[in-house]
Amino acid sequence: MFYLAGSIILSTYLLLAFKVLQRMGISAFQAIVFNYCACVATGIVFQGNFKYSHIEGIQPWFVWAALMGGLLITLFNLIGFTTRQIGIAVASVSNKLSLVIPVLFSMALYGERPGQRQVAGIVLALAAVVLICWPGGPAGSLQERKSPAALIRIVAPVLLFCGSGLLDTLVKYVQQTYLNEFNSNSFLVTAFAFAGGTGLIILLLLVAAGREHISYQGLIAGLLIGVPNYFSIWFLTRVLKHYEGKSTALIPINNMGIVLLSALLGWIIFKEQLSWLNRLGIILSIFAIALIAFG
Repeated sequence: MFYLAGSIILSTYLLLAFKVLQRMGISAFQAIVFNYCACVATGIVFQGNFKYSHIEGIQPWFVWAALMGGLLITLFNLIGFTTRQIGIAVASVSNKLSLVIPVLFSMALYGERPGQRQVAGIVLALAAVVLICWPGGPAGSLQERKSPAALIRIVAPVLLFCGSGLLDTLVKYVQQTYLNEFNSNSFLVTAFAFAGGTGLIILLLLVAAGREHISYQGLIAGLLIGVPNYFSIWFLTRVLKHYEGKSTALIPINNMGIVLLSALLGWIIFKEQLSWLNRLGIILSIFAIALIAFG
């Protein structure tokens, strides 16, 4: 339970951090870039078993690590944008309900057949995403629902939902096909390195164009996000290793905890307001995750 609690708390901390960055006027993009640099350093120092000299040639998982790195930095920016512009609860639900997509891919690729409760959970999850993304609830006028802000409210969570599901599917495929206890940390650190490297290139181009100015606040924020980011994943891997064979239940439970805690803290700390349809979506998401976990 200690590792599970650690994963939930640190993952929620990451969502809250983007709200803090917004209020302090710190560049979220810089913080995200430096966050992945911190993830690489943390992985190398903490695990102590990663050396590029031990990688002979290009490993089969190398291309997948590069793809994962690109997805990581894209999705982290999207999570930050959704959190700042729409809210912590919406970002959390859109991100964590994406577990539906790996389930669907498992059905297609591995011939897995979900039970009736899991099918009901998938249907509820899709309904929850629609309700969470609904702009302004039924009281909103047609003009309000067609405004740019309303369109952003719909598009950003949907992209986050689809992208997170694609990332989870990729990780599951690579884990089952290429990874073991000896190379999993090397894969993870390499993916973080690609994410950080991609971000650094973009950041330097923006600095050269005069659109960004590197600040020490962004660097410090990156460190304060990066170390917890690495350990949020480390805690989750420890949970899955400790309760091997129960990942289909533990991952939904982990996601359920993050959705609940982030929504609660977003309401208490940042006074986030949601329409009754949005709140109904959060409630449905909890039921959906529970059905998928215990179906």
